Amino acid sequence: MANTRRDVLDAVGPRLRELRHRRGMTLAELAERTGINESTLSRLEGGTRKPTLELLLPLTEVHGVPLDDLVGAPRTGDPRIHLRPVVRDGMTYVPLSRPGGVQAHKLLIPPRPGTEPELRTHDGFEWVYVLSGRLRLLLGDQSLVLRAGEAAEFDTRVPHWLGPDGERTVELLVLFGQQGERAHLRARTT
Repeated sequence: MANTRRDVLDAVGPRLRELRHRRGMTLAELAERTGINESTLSRLEGGTRKPTLELLLPLTEVHGVPLDDLVGAPRTGDPRIHLRPVVRDGMTYVPLSRPGGVQAHKLLIPPRPGTEPELRTHDGFEWVYVLSGRLRLLLGDQSLVLRAGEAAEFDTRVPHWLGPDGERTVELLVLFGQQGERAHLRARTT
């Protein structure tokens, strides 16, 4: 156990140096922003100064990383989401998130010949991204077709229906916010 702890502490210095270099900061700039003198920062990065909470907390704030990431702490608990598909109304929902907050699902909708679309409403916002196939989205009085790589976001209080456009199952990534949370995507400009 002592070796593991020592290995964790020994890795902090190089991790700090990498974070500082990635941000393009000098030791002097980092010292000014954290209130820790340059000499101490240099020894911390070089591994000759033992990391303490008093030193690490201002560094996590400046670098914008959690303390666990900074020290490379081992993960606790089981982070996996146990995927248990649910079939409802002929569609297969694969949960990708834990209950609560914004829900993420992979959704498979097979063709349903002879079935008329039934528009529904409910509270929330939905964001859909087509992984494969073509999606037909009826939204109010609009009829849209989305292809693989296209996305849509809408208020689910507007009457809507989702289904395949054609003879192939459509596969979607769906984010749903019960209380009206929205997924906001911003295009980066160069």
